Amino acid sequence: MANLIYSAIASLDGFTADGNGDFDWAAPDEEVHAFVNDKERPVGTYLYGRRMYETMVYWETAFTGDDQPAVVRDYARIWQAADKVVYSSTLDAVSSARTRLEREFDPDALRRLKKAAGRDVTVGGPGLAAHALAAGLVDECHLFLNPVVVGGGTRALPAGLHLELELLDERRFGNGVVYLRYRVG
Repeated sequence: MANLIYSAIASLDGFTADGNGDFDWAAPDEEVHAFVNDKERPVGTYLYGRRMYETMVYWETAFTGDDQPAVVRDYARIWQAADKVVYSSTLDAVSSARTRLEREFDPDALRRLKKAAGRDVTVGGPGLAAHALAAGLVDECHLFLNPVVVGGGTRALPAGLHLELELLDERRFGNGVVYLRYRVG
């Protein structure tokens, strides 16, 4: 059975975007990007809500030229090679290869996907992650905390959620980002 991993880049005060919806402060430098690439390499399927998919579909065609940094081209290849499932009741169609659209989040279908998957599955975006966390489907949380406080916005973890976590790994980066990997208990 594959692990379901919730991975998020967040501010130190726990937000993936600020009150204006901006997340420019979350752009990884080359060191962090290379580490993210290595963490994403074993992923076979990405699960997205509409907004996260609309942000990530950029990687379908971007950064494939030789004029781009190797770390960026590497991530584009990783993203393009994975399957994607987009959960949205409002999106008309998907615009990337290896992608299917689901109209609603079905915990039982996700349990079956985890059981059948030969590679890890990640859930991207705090809205969809809240559903997967509440359903008890998330096995690990990978958080990249940035040295910035934004004071409000989109929470990385939902309010009212109670989880027991076991720290499995941590890493500090030269730009002040801290990576934390937790097993959900």
